[in-house]
Amino acid sequence: MLPASYTAVLADLLYTHSDELVGIYDPSLGWFTHVNPAGVRLLAYPSEAAFLADPNHSLRSPPWTPAQWQNLCEQTRREGQQELECDIRCYSGEPFRGYLKMTSFGIEGQPLLLVYLTARGLLQQAERALAHSVRRFEAVFANATLGIIVCNRAGRMVSANALAGQLFGYPPAALLGQPIEVLVPDAVGRHEQLRESYNADPQVRGTGHNRPLAGRRQDGSVFPVEASLSYFYLDEELYVVAYILDLTTKQAAEKELLTQQQRVTRLNAELEQKVTDRTNALLITLEQLEKRGSELAQALAAEQELGDLKSRFVSMASHEFRTPLTAVLSSADLIAEYPGSEQQAQRLRYVQNIRASVQHLNVILEEFLSVGRIEEGKVEAKPANFNLTTLVQETVDNVQSFLKPGHIINCQIECPVPLRLDASLLRKILVNLLSNALKYSPENSVVTVRATCEPRQLTLRVEDQGIGITKEDQAHLFEQFFRASNVVAVPGTGLGLYIITKYLELMGGTIDLQSAPGQGTTITILLPLTVPD
Repeated sequence: MLPASYTAVLADLLYTHSDELVGIYDPSLGWFTHVNPAGVRLLAYPSEAAFLADPNHSLRSPPWTPAQWQNLCEQTRREGQQELECDIRCYSGEPFRGYLKMTSFGIEGQPLLLVYLTARGLLQQAERALAHSVRRFEAVFANATLGIIVCNRAGRMVSANALAGQLFGYPPAALLGQPIEVLVPDAVGRHEQLRESYNADPQVRGTGHNRPLAGRRQDGSVFPVEASLSYFYLDEELYVVAYILDLTTKQAAEKELLTQQQRVTRLNAELEQKVTDRTNALLITLEQLEKRGSELAQALAAEQELGDLKSRFVSMASHEFRTPLTAVLSSADLIAEYPGSEQQAQRLRYVQNIRASVQHLNVILEEFLSVGRIEEGKVEAKPANFNLTTLVQETVDNVQSFLKPGHIINCQIECPVPLRLDASLLRKILVNLLSNALKYSPENSVVTVRATCEPRQLTLRVEDQGIGITKEDQAHLFEQFFRASNVVAVPGTGLGLYIITKYLELMGGTIDLQSAPGQGTTITILLPLTVPD
């Protein structure tokens, strides 16, 4: 331990001859009690007395307000010491950059602060800025989230951060001095050429041109990397900086993403196919439902039509059978009223009525049987040679019983050569047409039968001067059991025209009807002809 005299001399030398401000600050007074000459000069006071008497009671404001300076002093007392850089203003008002150090101590129980202040020159500021820059660089270099390796022109690693060592499985220090090629698989020859090319024209760029490179770990394993290069010169020496990123996780994520995308695409395709299949199934079901609906509608219409046919048949049959049967019964009763031989004439008249009624019943039954045979397919056209004039004349003779008083049947036949058709079916057609014409024509009227023959066609036309048919009824004339509204009081089955159309279908012919109420009816039949044998 130094003697007290040595301590006092040493303190005086440090205090008096120091080039920086050294002063003693009394917190209870709120200002300095002592300051060395260097401090007076540094702050440009005229004298020590002027400094100690400064009413500002701070190192000028700014940097601190009185309250801020008081807080700084209290913090120094609590923590024992404070150091900081700050802007200081001289007594004349000129600012300068200073380094302030405050230390807490006490003498005889009195708390005091030793204040040390020095001005920072340009060199000191530059050194400090450089130190800060170095520390920032070291912080960035050490804490970077990618590997950083610095190589000299010869390709020797001169610096590597911790993450670079982790990526390649080396302690960072173990990389220093080694050639960069130890980190590149299959680098013999080729990588040295690339390095020389880069040294000749250094640029800031990525390597691999958007395709992954490979790195080699200390254990020999290879992993994908992405590298970018930059460079700098130090004392005219070229240094290359490589920034290295491990792509293992990225590639795994990309592979997983691609897998998921493919899975989503596959699921979308499957979903679209399912939707298409379900849609097609739904369309088929709807089509089937529509078909079933149409079939049901047709069946309903057919059933309704059948019901109408049954109703018309029952109505017609009950009417048509009742009339001749009533005539037969009444005629039989009347015959019984004439037992004597002298009453033979009366008996014969009623016998004739019975015969006519039975003949009527036979006609009705024949029409029913004809419809049945046609629908069962038992009727066929059997062409044979015949004379049309003879057939028409015989048919006219057969319908004489249908003539009313004054009726005339006019025949105009222009077919001199034999024809080849089914004469039986043609006869039935003509009988039906003539009987209808006579039935619905008034007395003293003419029914005309016209026939013309062309090389391949027979045209047969029957014209009457009867009551005619309305347009509404004409649409249904060829249906079974249909009778026009203006002939309900006239006997008939409503089967005649239906049977005619079926016979014409068998013979390949057609039928046309022209009529108007009160103007008669004209029915035209066209039949194809074949050359007679």
